[in-house]
Amino acid sequence: MAHRVERSALVNYSATQMFDLINDIEAYPQFMDGCVGAKILARGDDWLEARLELSKAGVSQSFVTRNQLQPPHSMSMNLVDGPFKYLRGVWRFTPLGEQACKVTFELEFELQNRLLGMAVGKLFEVVSNRQVDALCARAKQIYQ
Repeated sequence: MAHRVERSALVNYSATQMFDLINDIEAYPQFMDGCVGAKILARGDDWLEARLELSKAGVSQSFVTRNQLQPPHSMSMNLVDGPFKYLRGVWRFTPLGEQACKVTFELEFELQNRLLGMAVGKLFEVVSNRQVDALCARAKQIYQ
């Protein structure tokens, strides 16, 4: 069963500020609900590979994505390794002036194992739905 998450928010922070927060992957466990581990595995000029570990309500999973970076406009994510049949997503930061932007998060995924998919799919959907709120709260904490 495929899952799709789409969230957006208008914030009083620049696209650069918001991109910098989402690109600070190793800080995710500090502010993203359900994220208990984050590590950058490899990095190039405009890409990185990272492993995220999620755990909530007794369900734990980790996965690796390759992220294509287009600062300060977007970060695209594609699955490298994990329990998914596919996983792809994008963060977009659309400037609305010097100190404001629209943050958009889109994610599509399907798990390989149907039984695992019910538990992990719900966990991943809940965590994903809260990411925009978590990013906005982090911006307020860091930039004010």
